[in-house]
Amino acid sequence: MKLIYGLGNPGDQYKYTRHNLGFLVADLLSEKWRIPLKTKKNCMIYGKGTVDRTPVMIAKPYTYMNLSGEPLKTMNIDPGDLIVIHDDMDIPFGLVRVKSGGGTGGHKGLISLVDALSGGGFVRVRCGIGRPGISCDASDYVLGHFAKEDLSVVRSQIEDAASAVEMCLRDGVTRAMNVYNRRERDIPST
Repeated sequence: MKLIYGLGNPGDQYKYTRHNLGFLVADLLSEKWRIPLKTKKNCMIYGKGTVDRTPVMIAKPYTYMNLSGEPLKTMNIDPGDLIVIHDDMDIPFGLVRVKSGGGTGGHKGLISLVDALSGGGFVRVRCGIGRPGISCDASDYVLGHFAKEDLSVVRSQIEDAASAVEMCLRDGVTRAMNVYNRRERDIPST
């Protein structure tokens, strides 16, 4: 079974913050695949179903971001079956990147996951949020809400990230990396 794990913070006050992009993508996949997230267990909410004959579980931890790995400690997860969706300040706002394995980049949710799983060999669908300005603290930035003028970009990004997860399942991670990590995607068309 593939586990699709969207990172974020529980609570309405965090729902549309930069740090909750993983939750928003998981919610879209839940709706699109008709897999309701209803079951609560081990400090997470999840649903199980099948996508293109692949058994999947979509889950969102109901711990705060810095404890995202805790719900997975009691599960016997093969890192190769885990796709984590999260925000990333090292990627320009609006872009989606796919990565297999790697470090944490200081992301507290990823640090918790790597600690819980004793390694980082899982797939990441990374949603770019860009860096805050010099006068803005990183914590305040990731917990900040998107500006109204950015919402159309955010909606497209959520759809792109959901499509990247689907491509990982259907065509493999290498194909998804080849599609979503191409440099020319960074250059706006004129």
